[in-house]
Amino acid sequence: MRAANTYLGSIGTTIFTVMSALATEHKSINLGQGFPDTEGPADVVLAAADALNDSRNQYPPMPGVPELRQAVAAANRRFYGLDIDWAKEVTVTSGATEAITASLMAVLDPGDEVVLIEPLYDTYVPVVRMLGAIPRIVRLAPPRWDLPHAELADAFGPKTKAILFNSPMNPCGKVFTAEELGFIADLVARHDTYAICDEVYEHLVFDGARHIPLMTLPGMRDRTMRIGSAGKTFSLTGWKVGYVTAGAALTPLVQKAHQNLTFTTAPNLQRAVAVGLAKDDAYFASLAGNLQARRDQLAEGLAAVGLSVLPTQGTYFITTDFSPLGFNGDDVAFCRHITEQAGVTAIPVSAFYDEGEAPRHYARFAFCKREAVLAEAIDRLQRHFRG
Repeated sequence: MRAANTYLGSIGTTIFTVMSALATEHKSINLGQGFPDTEGPADVVLAAADALNDSRNQYPPMPGVPELRQAVAAANRRFYGLDIDWAKEVTVTSGATEAITASLMAVLDPGDEVVLIEPLYDTYVPVVRMLGAIPRIVRLAPPRWDLPHAELADAFGPKTKAILFNSPMNPCGKVFTAEELGFIADLVARHDTYAICDEVYEHLVFDGARHIPLMTLPGMRDRTMRIGSAGKTFSLTGWKVGYVTAGAALTPLVQKAHQNLTFTTAPNLQRAVAVGLAKDDAYFASLAGNLQARRDQLAEGLAAVGLSVLPTQGTYFITTDFSPLGFNGDDVAFCRHITEQAGVTAIPVSAFYDEGEAPRHYARFAFCKREAVLAEAIDRLQRHFRG
């Protein structure tokens, strides 16, 4: 048969699918994919269930139900002091991955260039390329993951249309500093470009770190598309409810992309997320506090096993260097080995790189699991590596 889409045909099965299938096959504890193993807040789940019975199950408004768009605007004001017009500047999407795609579609034409920061979420580069744009990748270096100012400045040029980056950052747990964000904002303004900010882990920050949306910086209000995720904020990743906050000039373009991707999102889930965003400050503080405790539990356990644990300021994930264990193989081999032989699954960090030779001695572990599950995972690794 005649060849179908050549680019999609060239992309392999995602490493997350591969490792999760391997984990199931070997009855391994899956610390690879980033999803909690507990339910989200009971009142939010109940609100979704109740909303199924209120006779509003037909198509909701394409941009999102008013209740949720109002709640997103209110949350922007509450947490970051942003004055958002819910009717003109908020779009609800079917998850943050769709929000990223719609935001890229809103500003990119074929041949445009997009600055990306590596290591990166594995959907960024494929979407950029499917839109006919060109990724310009800037790499952060472990263990500190500092932003390389000169390299970032060099990545911007006459064809740059946007920068897309993630903070707090998966997989490395970095939270961009005020100084780094200021440098990015200066480049965006100087080159007359847009910023697509993947901020799905905005409430999952630790050790007193503070998430600062680029949108709050001078000159960024109308150049930025800020992406949030109910799945991450409420530990309900299967709901796939995301939202884009953008200026009044950009939002219609985001919505036109959205209407041609999914058109809308389940109305009962939207109304339930609105309930969640109105929860008191204690909920958001406890979410980060509980996750920080589990981060510390896993970090201490992995260090005791003999891995070198890199700092993690946010997200669900810890990055480790397994070189001290003396393992004879790369990160893919290591993650397969511990899945098959120790019964614990992680993700090779090289999966988060697209260009050049990626580091091959790092593995990412998810700590968004119950304490007992993390304890068992640590015990299995101890027995395997320490005997």
